[in-house]
Amino acid sequence: MHGRMVSWDRALDTVARGFKRTIDRHGPDSVAFYVSGQLLTEDYYAANKLMKGFIGSGNIDTNSRLCMAAAVVAHTQAFGGDYVPGCYEDLDIADLVVMSGHNAAWTHPVLYRRMESARARGQRHVVIDPRRTDTADAADLHLPISPQSDVRLWNGLLADLIRTGAIDHGYVAAHVSGFEKTVAALGDADQSPAAIAADCGIEEALLQRFYAMFAATARTVSLFSMGANQSAQGVAKGLAILNAHLATGRIGKPGACPFSITGQPNAMGGREAGGMANTLAAHMGFDPDSIDRVGRFWSTPNVARKPGLKAIDMFEAIHDGRIKAVWIMATNPAVSLPNSTRVREALARCPLVVVSDCMAGTDTMAFAHVKLPALAWGEKDGTVTNSERCISRQRSFMPAPGRARADWRIIADIARRMGHGDAFNWRGPADIFREYARLTAYENSDRLLDLSSLIALSDEEYDELEPVQWPLRRREGQKRLFVDGCFPTADGRARMIAVHPRGPAEPLTPRYPFALNTGRIRDQWHTMTRTALAPALCRHAPEPYVEIHPQDAASVGVVDGRLACIETARGQAIVVAQLSDRQQRGALFMPMHWSDALAPSGRANAATSGSIDPASGQPEFKHTPARIYGYRETWTGFCISRDALTPPKNAAIVWRRIPQPHAHLHEFAGRGDDAERDLVHRVVSRGAIGECLRYEDPGTSSLREAYIDGGRLQRVIFRGPRLPPREWLVAAFAEEAISDTVRRWVLHGRAPDVVQDTSHLVCACAAVTARAIGAAISDGACDIESIGRTTSAGMTCGSCRPQIHRLLAEALAEDKRNAA
Repeated sequence: MHGRMVSWDRALDTVARGFKRTIDRHGPDSVAFYVSGQLLTEDYYAANKLMKGFIGSGNIDTNSRLCMAAAVVAHTQAFGGDYVPGCYEDLDIADLVVMSGHNAAWTHPVLYRRMESARARGQRHVVIDPRRTDTADAADLHLPISPQSDVRLWNGLLADLIRTGAIDHGYVAAHVSGFEKTVAALGDADQSPAAIAADCGIEEALLQRFYAMFAATARTVSLFSMGANQSAQGVAKGLAILNAHLATGRIGKPGACPFSITGQPNAMGGREAGGMANTLAAHMGFDPDSIDRVGRFWSTPNVARKPGLKAIDMFEAIHDGRIKAVWIMATNPAVSLPNSTRVREALARCPLVVVSDCMAGTDTMAFAHVKLPALAWGEKDGTVTNSERCISRQRSFMPAPGRARADWRIIADIARRMGHGDAFNWRGPADIFREYARLTAYENSDRLLDLSSLIALSDEEYDELEPVQWPLRRREGQKRLFVDGCFPTADGRARMIAVHPRGPAEPLTPRYPFALNTGRIRDQWHTMTRTALAPALCRHAPEPYVEIHPQDAASVGVVDGRLACIETARGQAIVVAQLSDRQQRGALFMPMHWSDALAPSGRANAATSGSIDPASGQPEFKHTPARIYGYRETWTGFCISRDALTPPKNAAIVWRRIPQPHAHLHEFAGRGDDAERDLVHRVVSRGAIGECLRYEDPGTSSLREAYIDGGRLQRVIFRGPRLPPREWLVAAFAEEAISDTVRRWVLHGRAPDVVQDTSHLVCACAAVTARAIGAAISDGACDIESIGRTTSAGMTCGSCRPQIHRLLAEALAEDKRNAA
């Protein structure tokens, strides 16, 4: 607390007193909670009950706002509630899977691998994505549409279904409203395939092939994820997808549904419990009946009367002083929110910032006045809900470290200190779950979320609870929603809603002519606060980068492997350029993961737009107008040390830290003079002890040092125009006692008789490189299974399997060319 270690009692007293004093002086809307899809449902329920039930404000929102909010609103408008109609089994039996803005091979590798057996029997995949991802590479059809043309594409599909007679008029007549208005709205634009293809930036033949596949395939699942949701048009994109399924009756049937796929482990549980600012609790909204019902259930007169501030608006309110106390739980908004520099300004201005997390060193934690140690995933006990509405027990398999506590317990302890003890007097997560289950069933005549059969679980039955899928009142074995065509709307019908294509919220300009798209990479999660602790996960993409088409790179002077500056109206990032024809011309891609701890200049969200979808409040991450140019560094260097080092403050240095198995690799570059280089040297050599081996060439500003202490290599520092590959030096840190070979050659950076594998990592699970896979192919491995048996690559999570397929195809093509 304020940089001092204190007791739990003192920390909790301080938080409770600070929130209560703020509420007394400025009202309940002067405080806020910002929570996370990494909380368990019991944690979510406790936080939501405290904020909306007893503080009396709707100001609790979740980082799921950044992921799934658009889908939530689309579901609610079309189905009458936030209901995902399908189940994972549908992906097994579908004949066509359309992935819209979904790089499933990287973001859902286990689910993607599950579909491999379906592909073996003939299931086809269509990928709609501006980028040629690994998922797109492996698909039967890839539609590389122009950014933000999704609505045009899906509206065109609906028009084509009408034109070709593929509408299920019987289903529409019995179960759907709004069809005629939606069809009429299509007349506002030219729906010819040629016009649609031109607007979407794709070949007409590709467009017509997709439309024909969709029309002819009754068992079609449309998976949509971040590429559709993370947009200022996210709700419209979701509704356009739902319209195509409702018009064809492809919902509530085996192998046929629109399927919004979530990313975080408990995004769904948070949505159910009420963790979003625009919902009250248990799929109830802020209508008078629900407010009265929840107030009576919680025995409180203080239930919030209106929705709270959604994430972007919440941090704006912190910035302008309307919110004066915020509690952030299990998330890192200083990195993950768009326009993150403004988010940091907001946190720096806020009189009281409380952060509870399992990680002490996050960028957000740096702004905390009170830091509360919470449990990590393997230490938690409670429940989560997945994308198919299946509730599973999360059982701890590790003891709580140090003084860390469960989130629900921290929340309850503060609630008691604020005077609400009787309402938060839970003995454990089972008590919370039973209360939550009772709320879902309370006066419930029409809500599908009803866990009444779980209300009476004993503690032992809760501990042993097997996965269970809601709604629990369905017929035995029925896994899908809306099987009978009945929807929880006033007339029992689903609603088709006309949506219109719109241009980007921020159009490109001569100053900012590129469209910046941000997203995930294969082996990292969110802001890398935990995944970066595993060096193996840092090898596939070791540092932040920007992907750009080679022709675009040539036009702006960007060189492959050199640093590039990406600049927008919000800010800038400096990262390594990767030239790739997998990227569209006129577009850039940057991963969103890096933070101050690993790459202070590489934070993508320092540059992203912050435009929001007006209906859902979901921010835009897929289209920010940008410019790019070469950074033109004049000097570079690296340092490998056993400890993580901190970059120099207030220096214009591009610094990246890459965790290694036995050390940390620090890469740095600058454009300054000898004084700048000397400053960096003082930083990276500070604390180095032992014998120093040194080489210096002032004429080229080259410097090489190696520090040896206790018979072990402790640190190496290299600077100059010609730097060696890092692999041999990194491997030298694994030696418990420095060998004669390493001592002799360490300043060279490599031994002359050692052939180091510098090819890129393919399989992080088994640490298999492209070179090793190539060797297996040369030795006769002819398919992915035989490569797996030889190298173990692709046999665990499976996220590398598309890349292995590509390497195999390239090798076979090369063999054919050589044979010819």
